[in-house]
Amino acid sequence: MVALVIGSALAGRLALFQKIGAARRQSAILRQVLSLALTFLLALSTVVAVEWVARGEFATIPSYLFSPSRPGFTTIGIIMLLMLLLDAIFGRAHQSILMVAPLLLVPAFISNQKQNFLSDPLYPSDFLFARQIMELMPVMVRDKPLTAMALAIGIIASLAILAILWRYGWQRAVMLSKKARVTRLSICLPLAALFVSQMDATQYSFIREKLRIIPIVWDQKENYSYNGFIIAFSLNLPMADVKVPAGYGPDAIDAIPARNYGYLSGPRRKPDVIMLMSESFWDPTRLSNLSFTPDPMPTIRAAQSGHVFSPEFGGMTANVEFEALTGFSNAFLPYGSIPYQQYVRKPIPSLATFFRGQGYAARALHPFSGWFWNRNEVYRAFGFEEFHTEDTMPPMEKRGIFASDDSLMKEIMHEGDEMDRPFFFFAVTLQGHGPYEPNRYIENTVDIKGDLTDTDRDTLATYAQGVRESDQSLKMLMDWAAKRDRETIIVLWGDHLPPLGSVYPNTGYMPEQVASRKAPLDVMKREHETPLVIWSSTKGVRKDVGTISPSQLPYHILKTAGYEHPFYTGFLGRVQKKYNIVDRYQLATRDDQTFPDWSRKEQYLDPMMRDYRYLQHDMMFGQEYGLDRFFPSHAWLVNQGS
Repeated sequence: MVALVIGSALAGRLALFQKIGAARRQSAILRQVLSLALTFLLALSTVVAVEWVARGEFATIPSYLFSPSRPGFTTIGIIMLLMLLLDAIFGRAHQSILMVAPLLLVPAFISNQKQNFLSDPLYPSDFLFARQIMELMPVMVRDKPLTAMALAIGIIASLAILAILWRYGWQRAVMLSKKARVTRLSICLPLAALFVSQMDATQYSFIREKLRIIPIVWDQKENYSYNGFIIAFSLNLPMADVKVPAGYGPDAIDAIPARNYGYLSGPRRKPDVIMLMSESFWDPTRLSNLSFTPDPMPTIRAAQSGHVFSPEFGGMTANVEFEALTGFSNAFLPYGSIPYQQYVRKPIPSLATFFRGQGYAARALHPFSGWFWNRNEVYRAFGFEEFHTEDTMPPMEKRGIFASDDSLMKEIMHEGDEMDRPFFFFAVTLQGHGPYEPNRYIENTVDIKGDLTDTDRDTLATYAQGVRESDQSLKMLMDWAAKRDRETIIVLWGDHLPPLGSVYPNTGYMPEQVASRKAPLDVMKREHETPLVIWSSTKGVRKDVGTISPSQLPYHILKTAGYEHPFYTGFLGRVQKKYNIVDRYQLATRDDQTFPDWSRKEQYLDPMMRDYRYLQHDMMFGQEYGLDRFFPSHAWLVNQGS
């Protein structure tokens, strides 16, 4: 009897323990489910916040999240995966939100601001020139001091709050057991590696397709809109890796015809050549519902040869410069790339090496820091013998914080007068740089009539005064050149339209503050054309050039100077006879026939464009199979070790 009682008691106790154990297991499972649910909600909230900040509006977010054809929930899953992974590393549940949210929200905010000023979203390559942005902070602060002060206070306060929250969360967050951390790592790490492996947009991915991720690298605005900021930014990470064009090789390069101009000695007396890329130079009188008195650019208007079709808007000067000096095109490079920062790592043919091969001195001048846009290294790779910067030039008069065009022209004249042989000067001006803060000039001498807000009038008055002074500086340079014994060729163009902000939509010139990246040709010309002057002190203005890409400037410069060259006048000559605009979104002929999305249609690619891409890849990334045939001066200089 006693044994039965004891056995019954033990059985009852065992049953009780089993019930307690089951309840505990159920409670642990419930805690895990609740923890995962909270992680999901935090990931959802983060994605919504990031998209709201990046897009600048909430209206398009629901369709992004809930449309079955969009990767909204894929993005939530990716952020949830990242948070679980970081929690496992930290050993505390949900601590990762304090790292993930700021690291995503800050770039999203920067992307939104970049789109407001430059039309493009944030790319991974943008972080390569963070130093340039910091260098321009003084003028930005001067333009909007209260905004800058509020931003600085906000940053300090945010960092302080984040530090407090981190410490509070670290002390009170649920600690994960070793088993839980190992389990999370063993699941999340392979999944994270799988996701990273799918981010090469140049390769087809079945998994990526099922996740509704569609790389739209040819239209980055649509890419960020469709895929969302997080995925689109991730897709752009591998884009710095330039793929070899299909069919590229020695046979492909050998098949491109190249005329040998070695028997031509060039002009009897070699002219001096001055290239001037004028910062943000544009014709403000194109704002047709306003009147400007006097005309801010009479000299340039009288000497205008045509227009340059800038591939950029409001910034990214180095990409325009790259095309003008090399004859190569950004259209063959990944969208958002910056050749000066990413690709120029060895000697590359340029106008500098061509002119040096003809016995010229090749010199670059820019009244700013030499490291800006990596110009110190790039100009050396391009073959310039000297690069004169604000550190090596005499002190210059300033307009705001920027050197005046008048001072730069005087320095060019001074250095030109001291030369004892023909020279090729390439100069980048600075006075026209934005933002266009009030009171940059002692007096604004251009009267503007029309319906403008006070802010827009101040901005435009500063800009128009800068245009007038730039025009007067060019006249001074042309008067100097006209008195010289040696023929002097002056080429001037604007690198891109100025960032005038609300002036454009408020005057009806453009619907937005920034230019379109993809639109009909008449719209693109309106929003991307800048004045072009090609003038000779003996021959006058080179007329009827039309609207050309910067990459075609070498052709017109050498033709004006009386030179022939296998690439610059030979190959580019054939290109310009057919296409005057080579843009990544469309080709345009001289009679305005367009070929939209030409670069996407690989199987229908014009053989001329295919060969153009082959030659550019060969010189920048390939084996230089065509170096001797197409760039003999550069080959000679490389062999000489200079």
